[in-house]
Amino acid sequence: MGASVLNFYRSPWTRTIDLEDGLRTVRTWWGRPARWHRALRVVHDQLAGAPASCAYAFTLFVTWWTLRGISDFAGHRLILSASTNLHNMRRDPVQVLVASAFWTEGGFPWTTILGFLVLMAFAERWLGTVRWIMVFAVGHVASTLIVVTGISHAVDRGLIPLKVTVAADVGASYGFSAVLAALAYHLRGPARLLWMGALLGWYTLGAWRGRTFTDYGHLTGVVIGLLTGAIAVASARWLERLRDHSPGTHETPADHTA
Repeated sequence: MGASVLNFYRSPWTRTIDLEDGLRTVRTWWGRPARWHRALRVVHDQLAGAPASCAYAFTLFVTWWTLRGISDFAGHRLILSASTNLHNMRRDPVQVLVASAFWTEGGFPWTTILGFLVLMAFAERWLGTVRWIMVFAVGHVASTLIVVTGISHAVDRGLIPLKVTVAADVGASYGFSAVLAALAYHLRGPARLLWMGALLGWYTLGAWRGRTFTDYGHLTGVVIGLLTGAIAVASARWLERLRDHSPGTHETPADHTA
């Protein structure tokens, strides 16, 4: 049973694309007739194949609309109750780890929603919904725990004011950063190294200039995404080598069911 399942194992982690070939294909595709009709079809297929990303974007819209419909005081209290600050993490860590990812502060989160409908949807179509959720969740949870640990360490030593322990901290940016980093493994050759270097450089610059725990959390999310992707790729290659060397790997589905 296990061997038969392994015979058909295919992992998206080892399915890479060449950036130059991809751009060439897009240019050829765009030059054909009825480009706008086909573009709308591609957008439809993209969103249809990424249900979790679309649901996440819709949830962010709903939570923004909820904050818009209540008073500023009530909205601030609601955000604080869902924040992954040190105070809440010590009281009810599981609840705030989940709730914090679905709220945003400030105005309409159009950049975040657009990011989910484009970049996160692309990543979900590549990895599949379950794998995408796992990478996002690992990035969000692990980065938050590391940031909170750093805050606790700094507060205990008097390096930062005590009010930081009850500060508002919500959003999906840690998980978003981790998935962005994991996308590097969908690229092949120099494009992968360029993507990794650009992300690490951008978020390192942000941490150096901002020097807030949120900035460090974004950089941590990128590192976690790269490590998660590296482990996933190594595991997928090991399983594929096991598949290729197991008995009956060259059987076709018809032979297997005969």
